[in-house]
Amino acid sequence: MSFQRLRSTLENYLFILPAVTIFTIFYIIPFFWVFQLSLFKWDGIAFTKTFVGLRNFMDIFSRDSSDPLWWRSIAQAGYITLFALTFQNALAFLLALACDREIKLKNFYRVVFFIPPVLSEVVVGMVWRLILNDIDGANLLNRGLIALGLENLTRHWIYDQHIALTTVAIVHSWKGFGWGFLIFLAGLQTIPKELYEAARVDGANAWQQFLRITLPLMVPVIILVGILTVLGTMQAFVLVKTLIQSEVAGSISVPVLRILNSMNNQDLGFGYACAQGLTFGILLVIISFVQNRISKKFSSL
Repeated sequence: MSFQRLRSTLENYLFILPAVTIFTIFYIIPFFWVFQLSLFKWDGIAFTKTFVGLRNFMDIFSRDSSDPLWWRSIAQAGYITLFALTFQNALAFLLALACDREIKLKNFYRVVFFIPPVLSEVVVGMVWRLILNDIDGANLLNRGLIALGLENLTRHWIYDQHIALTTVAIVHSWKGFGWGFLIFLAGLQTIPKELYEAARVDGANAWQQFLRITLPLMVPVIILVGILTVLGTMQAFVLVKTLIQSEVAGSISVPVLRILNSMNNQDLGFGYACAQGLTFGILLVIISFVQNRISKKFSSL
């Protein structure tokens, strides 16, 4: 290898060295540290740790798990994620289509639709809790329904175990649809307008243009939004904690809350919480991989 080629190679590695260093310090090293802690029983305070091997992982997958709500929390997070993948992303896509057209005040709508995602999850949870929480026997939403003569639709939105999970899913979708809207809008604006003009010349109507031009070219963007939705929604917990608090604790939960509960539980400890975190992380990787493979298979049809 010549000196110039060696110098060029070293310069290339030098450019990526900061990124590799940051990734190693904040991702690779913590991962191995968490895996090491998952092999011990530790309360997070004592200097001594008891080695238990893979017992924490075996406990998670056993029928008599130390945290029986763990898999239930994953199922509930999956329900919220499914709601976000369908309702939230469909709403974001439709609004992006509308704002991509020449309509009045479209720039104003773009700003308004992006306000919810930039708000603090704690603030959003407290505001929606004020709207949905019972105040003197009737919350603000129920009072509005009663004023409209829709008494039959009134509910205990965050107390009723049969509807609380759907309420959380709706609030989470309201909070997060702006991110999908922004990405979808950016993707729509990359489609050349000449394609639509040529299609109109050939006699294609709006629906045919959508099926033949917009949808196929937006598949990579849809895949990206879908993966980000799964990763973001499955890990959500601040909004859920602020909105639900403890009124229906045990009925509504998400994996991150269960991991936090394990850390604060002396009988379970940090080791068990680390095992739950690793199990949850591997599950998210598998879901993302399967979702990506399925999406690519559909895009090739």
